[in-house]
Formats: sequence, C-alpha cells, structure tokens
Amino acid sequence: MSGGIIAAVVAVVLVVRLWSRRRRATTGRAPTDRRLSPFTSDVALVAEREMRERFRGRIFRVGTLLVLAVVAAAIVIPTLDKGKPHPQRVGLVGSLSAPWRDAVVSSAKSVGTTVHFVSVHDKDAAYADLRSGQIDLAIVKGHDLVVNKPIGATDTSTTAQFVLVLSKNLGVIEAFEAAHLTAAQVSELAGASALAVRSVQPGPVKGAAQATSLIGIILIFLMLTQYNTWILIGVMEEKSSRVIEVLLATVRPIQLLTGKVLGIGLVALIQASTIVVFALLLAKSVGSDLLHGTAPAVLVSTLVWLVLGYAFYCWVYAAAGSLAERQDQVQSLAFPLSVPIIFGYVMALTAASSASPSSFFKVLAYLPPTAPFAMPVLVSLRAATWWEFVVSVLISIVCTIGVARLATGIYRRAILRTGGRVKLRQMLTRAA
Repeated sequence: MSGGIIAAVVAVVLVVRLWSRRRRATTGRAPTDRRLSPFTSDVALVAEREMRERFRGRIFRVGTLLVLAVVAAAIVIPTLDKGKPHPQRVGLVGSLSAPWRDAVVSSAKSVGTTVHFVSVHDKDAAYADLRSGQIDLAIVKGHDLVVNKPIGATDTSTTAQFVLVLSKNLGVIEAFEAAHLTAAQVSELAGASALAVRSVQPGPVKGAAQATSLIGIILIFLMLTQYNTWILIGVMEEKSSRVIEVLLATVRPIQLLTGKVLGIGLVALIQASTIVVFALLLAKSVGSDLLHGTAPAVLVSTLVWLVLGYAFYCWVYAAAGSLAERQDQVQSLAFPLSVPIIFGYVMALTAASSASPSSFFKVLAYLPPTAPFAMPVLVSLRAATWWEFVVSVLISIVCTIGVARLATGIYRRAILRTGGRVKLRQMLTRAA
C-alpha cells in the first residue's frame, strides 16, 4: 500500500516536470490557439510556480515537521508502556486441589496474564508478603482469597480483573464440591466453554479501523482548512498587489486559476501521502498496533476524499479570494466558507467515536460539502457498500464541475475589480 502511494506521488511530480520541459522546449515555436483548452503548458507553469513557492515556504516545512512529530508521538508513546503484563504472583498457604489450580490458571488466561505460584509458610507470612508487594494474591488453605487493599468497582488493573474473575470461578467450583461431585466432574464443568452467541447484524467496528478513521478525519480537516486558506489568501494578495494584472497579460484567467488550484492541490497530496507513508513505516518499525489490521480500503478512501474535498472547496475559496482586497475582508469571507467543513468534521468525529452512524449522517455522505468527512467514516465502519461509495464520488464530481464553472466566472469578473470588496450578489447577477 505504501509503495503504491509513493509511486503515485512520484508519477505526479514527473508529469508536472514533463509539462514544464515541454513548455520551455516550445517557447520558440509559433504560437498556438490558447482558446482550445485551458489545460495547456501555461497551466503547468503556474502549477509549478505554486508548488515551488509552497515547498520553499517556512509554513509548509515547519507545519509538515510538526504534523510528523505529532504522528510519531501518537504511534511511539503507546508502545513505551507496551509489553507483556508481569505474571500474577499467587501465594499458597497449604495445598491447592487440581480443580482450584486449574481455575486459577484459566482465570489468569481470561484476563490476558499468567500465574506464578509461590509457596508461603503460614498466613502471617502471606500477609507480610502482600504488604511488601512480593505477591499479588494469597490463597489461604485452599478457600480464602486475600489481597493487600480492597478492590473498588472502578479498579481496572490486571490484578483487580484477575481477582474478580478468580473469585467468581472459585465460588462456582466450591458450589460443585458442596454438591458432592467428583474431582473429574468438577474439572469438566469448570473447563466448560461459554456458548457462542451470534448476531443478526454485524457489530460496530473497533480497534485499528476506528483509530485510522479518526486519524483520517483529522488529516482531511487540517488539509482542507490549511490549503484552501492558502488559495484564498494567495488570490487576494495577487489582486491587492496588482501582480494579477501582469499574470493575466500572459495567461488566461481560467489557466491561471486552474494552475493555482492544481499546484496547491499537488502539494497537499504530496504532504498527505508523506504523512501516511511515514505513519505506516513507523508503526511497522516500532511494532505499534495502532494501524495494525487497517483495511487498505480505509486508507484509499481517505486519500480519495481528500482529493475530492479539495477539488470541491478550492474553487469556492479561489472565487472568494477574488472578491476580497484586504486581509480583514478575508476573515469575513473565510468563516462562512468553513462552516460546512467544521460541521462535517464534528459529525464525523461523533460517528467514528460511537461507531454507530445515524441515518442523518449517512445522508451527509452524499452531499459534496460533507461527503469528504462522512463517507470515509462509513467505509471504515463497513456501513457503505461499493456502489454507495461510487454514487457519492460521482455526485461529488458532477457538483465540483458545476462549482468550478461558477467560480471561474466569478473569478474572471472580480479579479481585476479594485477599490473595495466586490459584492457576490453582483457577480452572480452578471454571471446569470
């Protein structure tokens, strides 16, 4: 999986480089009709310029290092305390029958630990060993269970779980013995396995898939907010500094806008892929089980919806940037645009944490503004089929094309209008 992501990133970079070389090789040739398509070498030049500026920027480098540091901490720190729990040291005062000994061993196994029996001379010596911590539990004369401190209802330690399970199992064995069953019958009944319980519907997905879903949601949220804000501010700065007038003397507005969103989008994809590959390699190297067992479909879905989410929102933010001319205007435009992103993010976190998405949340998976957050959660929880995923993707693509056409018209009409903030209603009227 990680090798495929690396190959995809390398392929994207190579394509951009080839477009740039083709542009330099054809500068001396006769000019071609640029009205044929916006996807010409000019788009590649603009995209390469945006990628170069972002890669060289301190915000990108420092931000990437911070994200990688957070990911490394989330993966490595849980492994520091990881390890096999120490065996439960059980002090024996007197002898212990075979059924009781078997019950002690099976009780420890049920809570994920093992048992080490220690012979103790008498009850007073057992109490002293409990106070000093040399043993965790004492069984006095085959019937009394003694611990150092009382076990509360909220105590989740391994010793507490072991003692609670053991006391219940030994109580059952004691009842069997009181019924005058033979030792073989007691052993057979004590070792009986629980009856299997089947469910009509699959249960909620826990563990690695849920953790990966939460990490993917956070990654999508950070990427969309960061890179879409870059587009908005970049368009505004080019307009306010009049650089846009020089650029539009060389390239068409649709080529400039396409190159900008494509270049910044490639930077976002490269950064996200780097984070994913880094997380997978680090988790494997340190033996972390945070991402162990994660289905490849969850990772693919996260990256796919990162691309689709960016493709939908980038045009909106670019059009908003063309309406502004000052930094204070950017703030007033960015907040309403971020409302659906924040709403989808909060709803996705809630659904992923509870592992039981509601019907309303499933509807959000088909709405382009919230689908980048909702659909990856449904995929990780196995609450969406392949055709539902495809339908959501197609809806998002169709809506993105419509938004791109509308945003391009607004950008073309508003980018050269200076002297104050351009009214969106005026631009929409002119476009209509």
